[in-house]
Amino acid sequence: MAHQKREGTSTVTDDDCASKRLKGTDTASETGSSVDASVVQETDAEASRACQKESEASPDKCVSDRKAAANSKVSGEQKMVLTAVEADAAEDKGCRHTMEDAWVVLPNACEESPGSLRCVHFAIYDGHGGRLAADYAQKHLHQNVIAAGLPRELMDVKAAKKAIIEGFRRTDESLLQESTKGNWQDGATAVCVWILGQTVVVANAGDAKAVLARSISTDGEGVVDETKSQLKAIVLTREHKAIFPQERSRIQKAGGSVGSNGRLQGRIEVSRAFGDRQFKKVGLISTPDVHSFELTKKDNFIILGCDGLWGVFGPSDAVEFVQNQLKETSSASLAVRRLVKEAVRERRCKDNCTAVLIVFKH
Repeated sequence: MAHQKREGTSTVTDDDCASKRLKGTDTASETGSSVDASVVQETDAEASRACQKESEASPDKCVSDRKAAANSKVSGEQKMVLTAVEADAAEDKGCRHTMEDAWVVLPNACEESPGSLRCVHFAIYDGHGGRLAADYAQKHLHQNVIAAGLPRELMDVKAAKKAIIEGFRRTDESLLQESTKGNWQDGATAVCVWILGQTVVVANAGDAKAVLARSISTDGEGVVDETKSQLKAIVLTREHKAIFPQERSRIQKAGGSVGSNGRLQGRIEVSRAFGDRQFKKVGLISTPDVHSFELTKKDNFIILGCDGLWGVFGPSDAVEFVQNQLKETSSASLAVRRLVKEAVRERRCKDNCTAVLIVFKH
């Protein structure tokens, strides 16, 4: 079993890491629904304009005013309450002889990268043709994202996305070097979540998915009424398959082809993945789609799943199943285990099946 976690069931509260700034939401890709949010960029423009006006007459006052404003902003933002997070993972090899998936549950990812901004990380790596690529990504991706500049003090959505994309690139580059030395050719798709302060950042490459469960019933004043709440399933990721027009076009420009069976070079279904070095020169890439949004009280939980899970569960179906399990058990661990068990034992998932459940405790 390939996995990485700190605790069986992990709960993260505002005592684990303090968030000084919350900044940025982004439009998330989905099926049938959308996360409506705009990127909010905080600047010190007002302070700068004030300083420009007073710089000639009183430079010392300008510096003092800026420091006072900064201290006031930090003091106010430190009081912002962070949503607690409970998460766990479950896996089953299904009808396969081996387990090629790997997963990560890091309830306190700031242990390895100290900073005042809360950092929580979850991921699933769905291996194909072996498990070496999945294991490698599991071990190195988060470290590479941190090294690439993932915000650790003040939230910056653009910087976070840039660091994640660069972390994916570095991981794939080093993975390809290792695979060449070891003469192995397997690959792995990925779906990852970072929670930075109150900002959720989702990245994926391949066909693994992330689905958000969001409350849609309110009391008429915009406040969620938990007694009447219904959940909407919002797909936060976009699948990358060679048969899709946008991916097919990119592959053909790179000199590759998509066979009549919808597969890259007639062999591999996905168009983005770690590893798979034999396909990297014909259009396969590891660049992820990255989206973000701000947590609100309407957000209940996120399900991460490999393609095996989504082969037998639709997004709304999975959200309803998990909602019922959480009502019965109030346990992320039990709910995610029952989800995977249902997929394999009852719905006859023939592939490896792995899920990570992230529950928000408002």
